[in-house]
Amino acid sequence: MKAMIIKEIGATDVFQLAEKAKPVAKSGHLVVAVKATSVNPLDTMLRSIELPWSTNLPEILHGDVAGIVIEVGTNVSNFNIGDEVYGMAGGVNGVDGALAEYMLVDARLMAKKPKTLTMKQAAALPLVSITAYEALVEKMNVKAGDNVLIHGATGGVGHIAVQLAKILGANVTSTYSPANKALAKTLGADNLVDYTSETVADYVTEYTGGVGFDKVFDTIAGDNIQKSFEAVKFNGHISTILPIEDPLQIALKSLSFHSILMLIPLCHGINHESHGRILTEIAALVDAGKISPIIDQSDYSIWDVAKAHDHLASGKAVGKITLTV
Repeated sequence: MKAMIIKEIGATDVFQLAEKAKPVAKSGHLVVAVKATSVNPLDTMLRSIELPWSTNLPEILHGDVAGIVIEVGTNVSNFNIGDEVYGMAGGVNGVDGALAEYMLVDARLMAKKPKTLTMKQAAALPLVSITAYEALVEKMNVKAGDNVLIHGATGGVGHIAVQLAKILGANVTSTYSPANKALAKTLGADNLVDYTSETVADYVTEYTGGVGFDKVFDTIAGDNIQKSFEAVKFNGHISTILPIEDPLQIALKSLSFHSILMLIPLCHGINHESHGRILTEIAALVDAGKISPIIDQSDYSIWDVAKAHDHLASGKAVGKITLTV
């Protein structure tokens, strides 16, 4: 099969076209004919810098995949040849990813693709949907009536998180960039905050009466985490997708702090079934018209992956960048 591989960490010119052996189904696994994948910041970091998972980096990157099952291994009962599936199932920890014509995937990490989406649309969902679900449902237990702040309304994780929080019955406030105001308005947040012109004190006063938000999901982190600490109420909850340097505010406000790392099943071999379960729930919500992915207007194939990574780095993408086969 054809694949785009890397032999070393570096700029986008490290990608090269190669012939690789087509994978063969094994126990508990599926072989999927890849139809689409998407670009996540994780993919660009794995390609370009040393990370905790770089010591066992596969040649074929990209975890998100949507495709068609062509082989079913033994001990798999919930998938059949011809099923359209999606998942986040490789590109890390020695497991080849989706930048190839075929991909061997652990069946427990996969789910049936939403029927109402194209392969390209479905490929945008796995990593970001699992991350949003883990933060809002499994870690912070967002429920009806919660006053929730989500940083980054139109980001990959953020745009799914806003929609999911509304499904859970929360009152949602979300920050956005002025350039993406029109898009942010389509996601259903109760309140939108232009982070370039409104201070944390302003929107905490306006939307919480000065008390602070019950639960904050920070999809930006970095320096932004200090805004989250300022915005959350005493004894509240914060979830973030990136590490923090100073945990002092967690103690001073007696916060419940949650770090979200959806890679744990792939890297440590535990809780694989949780990914398949979450994606099955997400597919049902998508097909019910309650969640929609935002797709960047670019049109790349997986053979153009270097251009796709450059496009993400340019900051000009609006929505998830997807690549098709």
